This record gives sequence, C-alpha cells and structure tokens, in this order.
Amino acid sequence: MRTNQIKLFVLIFSGFLFIASSQAQNKPGDSKFVVVLDAGHGGKDPGNRGGGYKEKDIALNIVKKVGQELEKIENIDVIYTRDSDVFIPLDKRAKIANDARADLFVSVHCNAHNSQAYGTETFVLGLHRNQTNFEVAKRENSVIFLEEDYHVTYDGFDPNSPESYIGMMIMQEEYLDQSILLADFVQKNFTNDLKRNNRGVKQAGFLVLHQTYMPSVLIETGFLTNNSEGSYLNSSTGQSKMADAIVEAIVEYSHTINLASLENLTQEAAVEIVTTEAEVDIYENITFKIQLAASSKKLEPKSSNFKGLTPVFREKEGKLWKYYYGATSSYSQIQKLHEQAKKSGFPSSYVVAFRAGNKITVNEALKSQSK
Repeated sequence: MRTNQIKLFVLIFSGFLFIASSQAQNKPGDSKFVVVLDAGHGGKDPGNRGGGYKEKDIALNIVKKVGQELEKIENIDVIYTRDSDVFIPLDKRAKIANDARADLFVSVHCNAHNSQAYGTETFVLGLHRNQTNFEVAKRENSVIFLEEDYHVTYDGFDPNSPESYIGMMIMQEEYLDQSILLADFVQKNFTNDLKRNNRGVKQAGFLVLHQTYMPSVLIETGFLTNNSEGSYLNSSTGQSKMADAIVEAIVEYSHTINLASLENLTQEAAVEIVTTEAEVDIYENITFKIQLAASSKKLEPKSSNFKGLTPVFREKEGKLWKYYYGATSSYSQIQKLHEQAKKSGFPSSYVVAFRAGNKITVNEALKSQSK
C-alpha cells in the first residue's frame, strides 16, 4: 500500500567533491562526452562505387544525420573529421580525435564485394583472423596511396603486406574492451531494430583506428554491390534508419564510465552532511536506484571511484557490470539522489526500478500502487 506524506529525517548525502587531475584538465570545462564522427573517404577518394553509388557520399550523409541527432543531446559534443566532400588523410582524421581528447571515435563506411554479399559488420582494431577481413582492411587502408609521402607518414606501412599489420594492436589494446562494447551495441541495433543481416563484430588492421587514443570502431553499414542493400543505403530512409541505430548505440555507450578518467580524480573538499525533513512517497516492494554507468570492466564500487557518491552497488547483467547509486522505496528521495548524481559528474545517469529483484520500468513501478 502506498503511504503519502510520511515525515522523516533523511540523511541525503555525505561524501567528497572531486576534481579531475591531469587528463580532465585538458578536457573541456563542462566535461561533456566527446564523439568524433568520421565519414570514410571524401574528395578525390570516392571509396567503393558498387552499384554505381559513391561510398563517400553515403557515408557522409549517414554521419551528418548521426551528428544532427547527437547534437540535440545536452551532454554530448560532436566533432566531424569532415562535413563536406573533402579529402582528409587517415592520420589527420586520427589527429582530430586525439587533439580533441575524444571519448569515442566512430568511422562510417560502406562495403563491397564481387558477389551479392550483404549485411552489416563493425570492426575494432586487431589482427584479421581470415582473408576476408584482411581484404576489407586492405581496401580501406589503400587510401594512403593518394597521400603524398605516405611511406614517411605511416613508417613504411604497406596495406597489401600482411607483415605490416603485425604489432598494430599495441596502441589500441587498452581500449579494446570498450571498442568491442560499442561495436556490439551497434550490431545489435542493426540486427534487432532494422533487421539487417548481422555479419558480426570483427577485428582487422585499420590504420585510422590504429592511430587513435580512445575506444574506436569502424562501421561497414552494408554492401553497395548488393542490389537491394545498395539501393537501401542510397535512400534517405535507409540512411536515416542506419543513423538512428548508430545514435542509439553511442548514447547507450555514453552511459558507461570513462574508467581511466575516474582513476585520475583527486579529492578536493568534503561536503557538509545535510539532514532535511521531507515528505516522501513510499512504494512498497519497489526499490529505486540511480544507474550511473554500465561497463565491461569491473570496478570496485567505492566512493573514490564514483566522485564521492555512496552507496554504490555493482551488479552483473549479461556481459556488463552495472553501477547503481542509492537504494530507496521513496520516489521523491530517488529524484533528489538523481540530482545529486548529475551534479557530481554523472549527467547521463537515470532512475531505474526493481521489484523483487527484477528490473521493471519506472512507469510500471509508479503505477503499481494506487494512492
């Protein structure tokens, strides 16, 4: 039974304020989540021309649609490696992301094959496991032949030589888990929401990913050489749907923690303990929590790892660790805790609800009991 207007003293919060040290000092002051969007090819490099289409145009259209949606989200900053039909060398694309100290690098492309192959696949940097993946990497990396002094710029890298790819993983190794996580989100959205053929999350040696210093993926949105898929990707509807699926994956990923940044947080000052009298709505058998983040990496749920917030709970759901702040049956109290979480540096956090240990929607929780 829901009980209204129960007066009680609630200990709202006791903890620590934190400021970011070395890494955060070089990030924008508002600590927004920075996404660099990279439309493959451009200018004198048309990409593949399967079906008579131009990869560079389709990739750019999709990227601009992704960017337009992400720019509507208050806590996300979008940077483009190109927003028009210009040629940008691969190393310059990576430099744009590195200079921005981006949280994500997302490169969008279209595939091609000498058959009616079809479907989407998302790549992270790694050693290609088969000839097919190697051929995709060779095709995308061959753009360097259009650049002056490419032997110098890429230290003698030869896209056609398997030996050139040995050792490429070292630079991106620490970001591999996060890159795979984003790639998995992308592929699931393509498959579940758009019903595209899922060719999976794969590894291959892409130069543009190799030179970035953040989680990075390269998305092959489909095959222009496939009669049906080429037409779909060249259509405004198809491009919009692909963009929406990518946006949803990036937003879902943005709820994860930049764990490297958290480890650099240092204590600045203690927050005064606040005791307040409040009217609280109690929902029996319902527990509200604030989801701070989801990550493939296991992190100790101590306050020093979560900008002073306590208590933080860690739970395993599928392949991810979910991190929750607070636990209460009071909806008004969880709203206050949510405000505290956002002010403490978790602007993408949100309220979740549980009944008997099972997650339900907040709306379902609020409708579960009448006044």
